[in-house]
Amino acid sequence: MSSQAPSDPTVISIDAMGGDHGPPVAVVGAALGLAEWRARNVRFLLHGDQAQIQAQLDRLPGLKAISEIRHTDLVIASDEKAAQAMRRGKGTSLWNAVEAIRQGEAGAVVSAGNSGALMAVSLLILRMAAGLERPAMVANWPSVRGFTTVLDVGANVECDAERLIEFAIMGEAFHRALHGATCPTVGLLNVGSEDQKGHEEVREAHRMLRAGHYNLDYRGFVEGDDITKGTVDVVVTDGFSGNIALKTAEGLARFIGGEIGTAFRGSPINMLGALIARGAFNKLRARLDPSALNGAPLLGLNGIVIKCHGNSDAKGFANGIRVAVDLAQSQYVADIQRHLEQLTVARAERLEAAPIQASAPPTENNG
Repeated sequence: MSSQAPSDPTVISIDAMGGDHGPPVAVVGAALGLAEWRARNVRFLLHGDQAQIQAQLDRLPGLKAISEIRHTDLVIASDEKAAQAMRRGKGTSLWNAVEAIRQGEAGAVVSAGNSGALMAVSLLILRMAAGLERPAMVANWPSVRGFTTVLDVGANVECDAERLIEFAIMGEAFHRALHGATCPTVGLLNVGSEDQKGHEEVREAHRMLRAGHYNLDYRGFVEGDDITKGTVDVVVTDGFSGNIALKTAEGLARFIGGEIGTAFRGSPINMLGALIARGAFNKLRARLDPSALNGAPLLGLNGIVIKCHGNSDAKGFANGIRVAVDLAQSQYVADIQRHLEQLTVARAERLEAAPIQASAPPTENNG
C-alpha cells in the first residue's frame, strides 16, 4: 500500500475499552505506529473512560497531539449477548465508536471488544452495502508469497453459494486494497480439487464462478495447505471452516514458537547455536507471530469495521489500526460496488433462465 498522505485527515474511531486489556493496549497500540500515522495524515477518536485514556495519553505526547477523547462510562461486557448489546448498547464505547462512522466523523472503527456485539451493533448502525446479505470476517494469513486473504473466518457459520460468491467479491477487493495486487486470484476452500468434491453449496458456488460472470480471476478449488503455499491470493470458505482453520493456525504458531524456544534452551551448545542464529530465529518468530493475523475486517458493511482479538497486545492492536488505515485510504468501497453490479446482473440472468430449465421435458434414464 502507498503511504502517501491524503489532503484531508483519515480519522480512525477506536473503542478504547474493548478487549481484555482496554486502554493500556488500545492507546499504546495506536502509539506504536506514530511515525506512520503522521506521514499518512491519520487522527484518532478514542471512546471510553476519559480518566483511563488520559492517563495513557499523558505518557504519549505525540499520540496525544493527534487524538481526541470521547468520554463514556458505559462498556459492553465481553460475555454480553448480541441481542442485549443491540438493546442496551447505546452510549457505550463500542456503540459510540461505530456511530462516529455514520455521523461522518471517522473513516473506520477498530475494536477488540465482544465479537457478537460488534457485529450486531455495526449491522444496526451502518447496515449492509446494497446488494449484500451478510458481512464476512477476513484474515491476513502469512504465506510463502506474502499474505493470503481468507474469509469468512467466523461471522457466518453456514453459507449458501451466493454468500460464498459475495465473499469472493469482497475478498478480492480487500486484497487489492490492502496488498496492492492488480488482479488477485481467487479459490474456494474444499476437501479436494476435483469438481465432485465437497458439499452442494461449495460445488454450486464453484459452477457459478466458473461461468465467469463476476470478472474475478477464479482458479477453482484449493485445499487447506494451499493457504500457506499462497496458491491463490484469496481463499473463500464459510465461517465454520474458516474459524477452525484460523484458530488452528494461531495455536500451531504458538506451539512451534514455544518448541523452538525450548529446544534452544536445552543445553549450552543449543544456547550457543541460538545466539549465532538469533537474527534468523527472530525473523521466523515474527512470521509465526499470531498478531500478524490480527485486525479482521467485517466486510460488506456501509463502513470499515476492524475486529481485533479480545486478548490482543499492543502490537496486534496496531496491526488492526494499520488495516483500518489501508482500507480507508484505498478504493476498496468502489471496487466492491463495481463487482456487486456484476453480481446483480448474473442473479437476474439466472432467474430468467430458471423457468426455461423447469419447463424442459424430462430425459429418459437409459442407464
